[in-house]
Formats: sequence, C-alpha cells, structure tokens
Amino acid sequence: MTSTVNSDSGAISGVPGVKKNGDSSGVFALQTNGSSAVTVDTSQNATLNSTGAVTLPIGTTAQRPGTPTNGMIRINTTTNTLEAYSTVTNSWNTISTFTNAPPTIEYLVVAGGGGACAGGSGAGGYRTASGFSITAGTPYNVTIGAGGAGTALYTTPAAGSNSVFSTITSTGGGYGGVTDATNYNGGAGGSGGGGAGDGRGSIGGTGTSGQGSNGGNGGSGSPYPGGGGGGASAVGSAGASSTGGAGGAGSASSISGSSVTYAGGGGGGVLYAGGASGGAGGAGGGGAGNTAGAGTSGTANTGGGGGGFGNYAGGPLGGSGGSGIAIIRYADTYGAATSTTGSPTITVAGGYRVYTWTSSGTITF
Repeated sequence: MTSTVNSDSGAISGVPGVKKNGDSSGVFALQTNGSSAVTVDTSQNATLNSTGAVTLPIGTTAQRPGTPTNGMIRINTTTNTLEAYSTVTNSWNTISTFTNAPPTIEYLVVAGGGGACAGGSGAGGYRTASGFSITAGTPYNVTIGAGGAGTALYTTPAAGSNSVFSTITSTGGGYGGVTDATNYNGGAGGSGGGGAGDGRGSIGGTGTSGQGSNGGNGGSGSPYPGGGGGGASAVGSAGASSTGGAGGAGSASSISGSSVTYAGGGGGGVLYAGGASGGAGGAGGGGAGNTAGAGTSGTANTGGGGGGFGNYAGGPLGGSGGSGIAIIRYADTYGAATSTTGSPTITVAGGYRVYTWTSSGTITF
C-alpha cells in the first residue's frame, strides 16, 4: 500500500488517524479524538502527549522474549522488577525493584545458654517486642549465639554467646559456678548462673534487666548442692539440703505460630555422692543437674542453660548451654523478603509471614 501526504490537510492517505502537522516541522502525529496522542519528529523522537499511562509487557522470567533486542523493556513478575535489555551487557538489567515491605516487624531473639560446672548455668537472654521499624532495601544481620561448653572440676565453663537481630542484642547466659576458690559464684549473663555448692557461701550470677533472672545460691553443707541457673521468667532456686536448685522457668512465645517456651535455666548438680537429686531444668530447654554424673545439656535453639554435674570424684562434665534462635514475623498482606541468607525456615500461616533462623544470616525487604 502506498501512502501519500495531502499538502493541504496534512492527512496521510492509507494510514487512518495519522496526520502530518500543517507546517514545515516534518512532525507526524497519531490523532485520537482530534488530539495528538503521539508525535514523532524528524529525528525519530517519539513524544507521548497524555496524562494517563503506557502499559508495558508483564510476565515471568520464563516469559521473556526468546531473542531480545536492544532497548526492550518489561515488568518481571518473578523478580518484581522493571527490567530492560541491553546489548552492552547482552543481558536483562534491573531498572527498579518493586517492594511491598512491611513498615514494622515483631521479633524474638534468644541468646545461647551458659555452660555448667557444679552450679546450673543461666539461660540465654530473651528479648521480644513488636513495632521494630523496617527500611526497604536495607540488609538486616542475624547472629545466632552458641551455647557455652560445660566443664569438669576446677575448670571455668564458657558463657553463652549473644544472639542479634539488627540492633537488638540478647546476652549469652552466665556460666554455672565452679568448684574452685575463684569462680565458685555463678557468672552474670542474660540470666545468671547458679552458684557452686562448695561450702563457701557461693551466690548466683546476675541476670540482665529485661532479658532474664538471677541464678540461685549454692548450698553450704554436705553434700553441697549447686544453685539453679536463672531463666527468662524466674530466678534459679538455691541448692538446699541434699538437692540441687531447680533452674528458673523460661518464657513462652507464640511468634512461630504455636506456643513454645524458651530460655529455661539449668538445674544445679550435687557435688558429693549421696545427694537426693540434681535440680530440675527450668521449663524452656534448661538441662537437669545430676548427683552422680554429667549434667544434662540445654536444648538446642531454646537458649536453655546446662545442668550441673554430680559427684566430682567421677570427673563428669556440667551440661552445655543450648544454642539460641531468632524469629521475626509480620502480616502476610505485605510481600516476602527480597533476599535472605542463613537458610531461615519460612512459613506463611495464621495471617503472618514468619522467618526463623537457627544459624546466622541476613534478611532484606
């Protein structure tokens, strides 16, 4: 078909709706209801004369053109991006990322529990709150604290390690008191460790305000029961008579979608044979103490304290602390995070998106 321009009317015959401006500019226009919706000048620059919008192609990564050409532009629903193809890189390049990030999140951060010797160790610090502000595109670091290692006679155990989400730090649990002249008191931490029952008036370690509780004191008379480590919601019990002190109870949270108790203190062990029983571990992963063997370790990913050993003549170890955990959640009306590391478990249920880390990583919204 041959198209010609009528010099008087400016119309282009054979091309309905396309008109040449009635001057010497050489500009052609696509007419819509008598208005120029699109104009193309002699330099082949196109102008859209509209207060509306242009609808771009929309599709997944798999739906990209099989043979893309330079300058192609589209919305990618797989990556939630505006992308363009360039022969400079011979690839699709992201122009902009679309986000539906939550304005705030709820978090739970539990540190690693302390290691035990004769006294039960303290639980890892327990922190939870809602309303933590989020900025789209900012990576947030997650650190999961390890539990402290338990030890035998005369050796100081390790405190638990801190757990962190962004600016929120939960303090590792305090170690359990040791059977020597230096560290028979329980160590300070998120929750304090219990004192060793060695007859020197040992005292429990101090917990951190807003994170945990103090450890219990060690018993002063034979068979020298150790104090229980503190828990998130209760102090450790003192060693009494021939029984190790119970670990303090932890605190329950439903942030994961079901109620789980975290950060229980470890029970105190009984130093000499003949004790009635080691202290019970606190609810929330605290390990039980012993009267004639190794203390029980705190449960992994609860921040529970380890239980104290019993009967030092046998050379057993106090229990190690349980590792920590970090969980965040927000309403599922907001989009998924754009990226995560550390292999968090991700669930969507009950109206929430929930991310749970048991190893260190990051999240970006």
